[in-house]
This record gives sequence, structure tokens and C-alpha cells, in this order.
Amino acid sequence: MPTLSPVIELVSEMQVARLDVAELFGRSAPLHVDLGCGDGSFLCEIAQQFPKRNFLGIERLTKRVEKVRCKAEKIENVRVLRADTLFAVRYLLSKNSVETFYLLFPDPWPKRRHQFRRIFTRDFLEAIAVALEKHGILRIATDQLDYFHQIERLSRAHLQFQVLPRSPDDAFLPVTKFEKKFRDQGAPIYRLTLRKTSPVR
Repeated sequence: MPTLSPVIELVSEMQVARLDVAELFGRSAPLHVDLGCGDGSFLCEIAQQFPKRNFLGIERLTKRVEKVRCKAEKIENVRVLRADTLFAVRYLLSKNSVETFYLLFPDPWPKRRHQFRRIFTRDFLEAIAVALEKHGILRIATDQLDYFHQIERLSRAHLQFQVLPRSPDDAFLPVTKFEKKFRDQGAPIYRLTLRKTSPVR
């Protein structure tokens, strides 16, 4: 099998063809997607824990994508896509194609005048619901309590998601760079796990 590049390059955001995930990874396997994967530490570590799944990182910043590329060079089940997160979820991922999404420590935009820039909105949840397979999972973590309350409120109001109780599995997830920083500062971490369900009729 030929070696596949870990970096997926888009010519521009005018490219709206859905990704052929089996071709990108050279195999068919359950797909997990790290939204805003940063330097790729979490992405690469969890990919090595679960070699029978495919892991796609989405990251907008070129320098971070390059860091992921360096980390992922020898990890066969990792790819990274340089793109805006919501654009990628809405236009590049196929319907019912993702087993699990990870949204870990998204930019909180703490100043009130900037909070409209937060990624977690009803539109974001709608796009996630389309891309998730039946009973697929969205795992969320933040250190910002007010953002957590916003996320929880939107999630509970959405008919296609069920909020799951805390799982012992959370303790076995790799620690992101941001989580380590917040833990070292003694900051609490707030987590939410959502499962895609059928709309209430």
C-alpha cells in the first residue's frame, strides 16, 4: 500500500466536495474527528490507543497543522485537515459518517462583546447531528463555566441529542495541552457527552 500523507490540503473553501474518508485513510474504519486539534497531542495519542479506528483532526492554523504533521508521520490512522471547523463539518464530512466528535477546550471568547464568535451554537449542533452516525457521540470539555452552561442549555434543547451521564471512560482519555495547563492551575474542568438520537415525533 502506498504511503498516504497525513495532511489533507484544500485548494480553498470553494472546494465543497465531500471527503472520501476510505480513500484518505486507505481503509474503511469507524471515524473519530477532533475539532480544533491544536498541536495534535490528543489526536495522536488517542489514535495510538485505538488503532482500529480512523482519526481526523481539523485545524485552521497552518503552524498547528505542521505540528500535527510532524507528530503523525508514523501513525497510520491519523490525518489532519487544514480548514475552518464549522465549514468542514457542514460541507466536507458526509452524512452519518462520524462515530465520535471531540470538541475539547474550544476558544471561549470570554469577553461578552466577542461571545458571538463561539463555535458552539444551534447551527453547529445541527451540522454535527447530520455528520454523526446513529447513536454517535460528541464529547465536549471546557474550563469556562459560563460557556459550559451555554453548551449544556443548547444541548438539552436540541431534539436530536441526549445528554449522557458522566462515564468512567472520561478518565482514560488522553490529556490535551490545554487541559494539562488548566489542571496545573487548579482550574475545574467541565465535561459533557452527547449522543445522537432520533427526533421526538
